[in-house]
Amino acid sequence: QLQLKESGGGLVQPGGSLRLSCVASGLTLDRYAIGWFRQAPGKEREGVGCISSSGGNTSYADSVKGRFTISRDGAKNTVYLQMNNLKPEDTAVYYCAAVETMIGNDFCIYIDYGMDYWGKGTLVTVSS
Repeated sequence: QLQLKESGGGLVQPGGSLRLSCVASGLTLDRYAIGWFRQAPGKEREGVGCISSSGGNTSYADSVKGRFTISRDGAKNTVYLQMNNLKPEDTAVYYCAAVETMIGNDFCIYIDYGMDYWGKGTLVTVSS
């Protein structure tokens, strides 16, 4: 069973940066595409972006494109979400999720009903 754990959340001022980590245990991530999601207070969960099992394909929601970057480190069994130029509207609980695919392909998805495994989330607050 794959287990995911997010970390790196916290309080940051507008314009600042944070890097979230999604560490996997139980199984290796090499056959999983990873999606990042967030849920702001009083709102539905939304997809932020994704990275393929190969690491060669990423995709982002328009609201974060150009500011957020997803990467993965196979040796550490970890996926990262680098968030730059943060805005108050980025305040949310951030989740990583995995969907099983094939090793080394470019499949990438960030639709929540398509994911197989979820972490419990980490809170990001953007405020002055």
